[in-house]
Amino acid sequence: MATSNGAASWTAQYERGVPASLAPYPRQTLQTFLTETARRFPDAPAVLSSAHLPVLGRLKAELTYRQLEDASDALAVALVDMGVKKGDRVALILPNCAQFVIAFHAVLKVGAIVCALNPTFPAAKLRDLLQDCGATTAITLSLFYETVKKVQAETAIRNVIVTNIKEYLPGPAAFLFTLAKERKDGHRIEKRPEDADFQELLRRFAGRRPSVEVGPDDVALFQYTGGTTGVPKAAVVTHQALVCNTLQNRAWIQSAVEMGKETFLCAIPLFHVYGMIAVMSLGLSLGARLVMVVNPRDVHEVVEVIDRYQVSMFVGVPAMCNAIISYMEKHAGQYSLRSVKAGFSGSAPLVAETQTKFEALTSGPLVEGYGLSESPTVVCGNPLRGNRPTGSIGVPYPDVAVRVVSLEDEVSDVALGERGELIIHAPSMMLGYHNMPGETDIALRTGPDGRKWLYTGDIVTLDEHGYLYIVDRKKDMALIGGFNVYPTTVEKVFTEHPAIQEIGIAAIPHPDAAKAGQQMLKAWVVLRERVTVTAQELIAFASEKLARYELPSQIQFVEALPKTLVGKVLRRELVQMELEARERSASHT
Repeated sequence: MATSNGAASWTAQYERGVPASLAPYPRQTLQTFLTETARRFPDAPAVLSSAHLPVLGRLKAELTYRQLEDASDALAVALVDMGVKKGDRVALILPNCAQFVIAFHAVLKVGAIVCALNPTFPAAKLRDLLQDCGATTAITLSLFYETVKKVQAETAIRNVIVTNIKEYLPGPAAFLFTLAKERKDGHRIEKRPEDADFQELLRRFAGRRPSVEVGPDDVALFQYTGGTTGVPKAAVVTHQALVCNTLQNRAWIQSAVEMGKETFLCAIPLFHVYGMIAVMSLGLSLGARLVMVVNPRDVHEVVEVIDRYQVSMFVGVPAMCNAIISYMEKHAGQYSLRSVKAGFSGSAPLVAETQTKFEALTSGPLVEGYGLSESPTVVCGNPLRGNRPTGSIGVPYPDVAVRVVSLEDEVSDVALGERGELIIHAPSMMLGYHNMPGETDIALRTGPDGRKWLYTGDIVTLDEHGYLYIVDRKKDMALIGGFNVYPTTVEKVFTEHPAIQEIGIAAIPHPDAAKAGQQMLKAWVVLRERVTVTAQELIAFASEKLARYELPSQIQFVEALPKTLVGKVLRRELVQMELEARERSASHT
């Protein structure tokens, strides 16, 4: 396949065994993967929950595939009994835990639509998303129960099902959790009489199976996106789209996996499509064991779990990789990551130093890919074995077509190596945004070939071999002195400095009243431990590779950057931090 931009067929870059096309895709629902695996490997471990006890060490509790299938069946019947109908929305307000996997598949089995929300959202934001999706049922961890109850009256929620994190912990860990942490950490609640208990529902409806007819073209998911750049939008995605991407991911890694023999690290949040599809759905389709990590920022937990349970498949983000590298350097010889035979990184640029150091700790490659919620989830990737150009997000997956179009007219193709907006056509594309026809028309447009193309908003370049390189987000592009400046490009140069751990760069309003309406760049820098450097030294370093107008006018050293749970720097919050700091300064003068 070749692009209209003139690149050669990128399928030449595929690993041996990866087909150019997987068509025709099986016509099935997403939960079919679990059902088929439970039939094939009923007694194989599916979900592992673990806990570390100072006296007893690390203990584990596992659900087999038969138990997982049976539990999701029982909960599905319970949902029908509570009045949940096909097409209803069900909110999952859960971290990574066995209950998420059970509830996710139960919702799909009754033809309802999963709305997986960040459980740590404050009440006001949770309320807004519940109002937008119109969910009538919420399944929540007890830790977030009171937040749900606080906003319930302002939403369409009529059913609340509550579960406790300890329910799938090993017995001794659950007992000690009850004694020492449940009340202190906020997990112990006074459940209202009208609300349902997760475990009681599983017991009451055990042994029963739902009888709702669900098809591949039915909607499976409302996935919220856009939170890093503006108002969140719910991408509406069918079962068939998610099935297609699961199979694309499986084909891409076929050389590294064996059916029924893998262990996947579930640290990326499952409420995000990256974790939901590239970890949970892919892992279940392979009969893998999914090892749950509730808090991906707990690097000690992540490292210990990889070492203890011999994780073979790592899916993460650069920030997590950097944290693991730093932790392993401090605890040299105490842990081993050699069980990891393949690693995948997404959501943010993967710099060469991180890739090299992480690969040195494991037994396989760490490759960068690209995906988005509007086409859940991965549409481009670097081959596990073969050419992996530094800084590239890889080549399009099987059955994914790409074009790079002009930023001016948004229609004509740019030449190879020139910057333009990435647009894609893929079998995993969304139907549109829920209740946002205007936004849908901007994102999905019919091309001259009669096909729908998804405008990603990402600025990229394409080389002659079909490899794509992210330049920046279209909305993040700054206009400095009449020149287009791409913050991601600037960040990549600065991250080459050995003193910098992380950096975020954003365009802020110029503080000079004489330049009202103009922008300037500001950098927020997190330094590595026990390292010092001045702003002037950093500017001097970057000026060797950047034009003068691309250099930040200000550099601020900070302890941490605001990020999503999947590691994306929130540039919008950086700008807001700057504006709030200016307001405080003005109020004191």
